Amino acid sequence: MDWIFLTELAINGALTGLLYSLVAIGLVLIYKASSVPNLAQGGLTMLGAYVVLALSRDAGMPLWLAIPLAAVIMFGMGFGIERVALRRLAGRPVVMILMMTLGIDIFLIGTTLAIWGGTSSSMNLGISYEPLLMGDIFISRIHLLGAGVALSLFAAFMLFFRTRTGIKLRAIADDYMASWSVGISVERGVGLSWALASLVAVGAGVIWGEIQGVDQSLSILLLKGLTVAVLGGLDSILGAVIAGVIILSLIHI
Repeated sequence: MDWIFLTELAINGALTGLLYSLVAIGLVLIYKASSVPNLAQGGLTMLGAYVVLALSRDAGMPLWLAIPLAAVIMFGMGFGIERVALRRLAGRPVVMILMMTLGIDIFLIGTTLAIWGGTSSSMNLGISYEPLLMGDIFISRIHLLGAGVALSLFAAFMLFFRTRTGIKLRAIADDYMASWSVGISVERGVGLSWALASLVAVGAGVIWGEIQGVDQSLSILLLKGLTVAVLGGLDSILGAVIAGVIILSLIHI
């Protein structure tokens, strides 16, 4: 048995798993605040990639400026989606909210198709496609970068959920009515969770857009992201990261 080859597969599988965890983290953020799986996270990931591409390619901005600006735009869009489409469904059966998020996903796919067409475009991050050589093991540079982004976001959100605002979001997920009764703005909390998930979608969209190109197929990332989130525990960011690493490592091996 070639142990070096197996190690290479396991490492690259773990890195790929962290990339799927980027999508899963967005799902977990919304579930932690609303107890509803967000079926629009794939569409948000796709839209985040298109916004970055539009700012960098069409508006001529450098990527170092386009990506943060896209994150700000998507942050605001997350608030807007919750305010316009979801706030009026507060207190309704979960299945109604679930179907609304699916409808948002379909709407985003159709909108990007109408504006940018269905032709795949490259993100062009300027990262070499030559693998990084560590001894006899080959590691993908873009997967390594994506893993770094995923772990950075994981650390940031672990700290965030220990802050006063983060604790409020956790309280909202545990009990809407109790949160209302103690003066917590449930609507604002859920809106913030959508804004944060939309911000995460930019990171996922940029990395996956570099790997497979920017087109409507990015929305399909929802399927594997949801699988990772469910197996890791829909309300656990740590679980999403661990599940992504384990599942994809085993699949690659």
